[in-house]
Amino acid sequence: MPVSYVDVNFPNPGRDGDTRFIIYGYRPSISLGIVGSIFFGAYGIASLCALIRPRRAGAILLLIGVLFEVVGYICRCLSSQVDPYFLAYFVCQYFFIVVAPVFFAAAIYLDLSRLIAGITGNNKPPVSPRLILAIFVTFDVITTIVQIAGAASIGSAESNNKNPAPATDILIVGLAVQTAAFLVFLVIFLVVIARLQLRMRSLPAGAYAALADAHWQFALLFCSAVLVQLRTAFRLAESSQGVGGYLSSHTVYFGCLEFLPIVLAVFGLLMLEVAFKRSWGSFTAVGTPGQSLTHPQCRRHVEASKLGGNEPRLDST
Repeated sequence: MPVSYVDVNFPNPGRDGDTRFIIYGYRPSISLGIVGSIFFGAYGIASLCALIRPRRAGAILLLIGVLFEVVGYICRCLSSQVDPYFLAYFVCQYFFIVVAPVFFAAAIYLDLSRLIAGITGNNKPPVSPRLILAIFVTFDVITTIVQIAGAASIGSAESNNKNPAPATDILIVGLAVQTAAFLVFLVIFLVVIARLQLRMRSLPAGAYAALADAHWQFALLFCSAVLVQLRTAFRLAESSQGVGGYLSSHTVYFGCLEFLPIVLAVFGLLMLEVAFKRSWGSFTAVGTPGQSLTHPQCRRHVEASKLGGNEPRLDST
């Protein structure tokens, strides 16, 4: 689509707040807008259910994120059916859809920190859970603010017939830093899993088996993180092409590389919340979901080994 895309089936109303052309590069799909609103609305209900005893910060973050997604997709519906040229709809949908994954990423950081604490107990963890939260949440907040400022400046420049290149550069910088920071997080995630796996394999076989839940929880959490990174990488590639670029002017890429990865990532995070909720009440004061080194079943195997039991260790096989 050319930069100055105008829908022949929807002439520009020319009202206050309308741009000269459709900034999306296409008329937003009403079907995708409705599907997005329904999916994330359902996820919102699931998040509310997860908040009913015990109340977990992860479920709260998911609830905020899916509510942002719902508002964003409603704005895309308004763009599709009411006025695709209206700048406020574009900025609003961009703000809410771009900010929502920040809450999902924060939930990922939080869940990883809790799983680390649950596995290590009072022992020194391979990476400080609090440090992970502090550093990466800070990066996400700052880079998201930069992205929103850049997107708003692009819309303003286009509506006033000015060069959007400087604003596009601001947007790209924010996305590039966010993509790089999350990539570092994924590397740290893999290092943490490898080190914890070594620590867990040094346990008696029975204690290792008692930690079975931790394996699939880590795997599911990592898959959700990769999906969030895929979406962020798409946004970076899209923005690097500028307004009217190939990726930004074809709605299929938005659906496959923005909507779908986030839908799947949030589903995975909700599955974790369900698992955490079902396991509530069986943990120690650490308060960490999943089996831990301080879990009663695991502790019995460890204590039996210390008392001279002949239970084999996995690292000796």
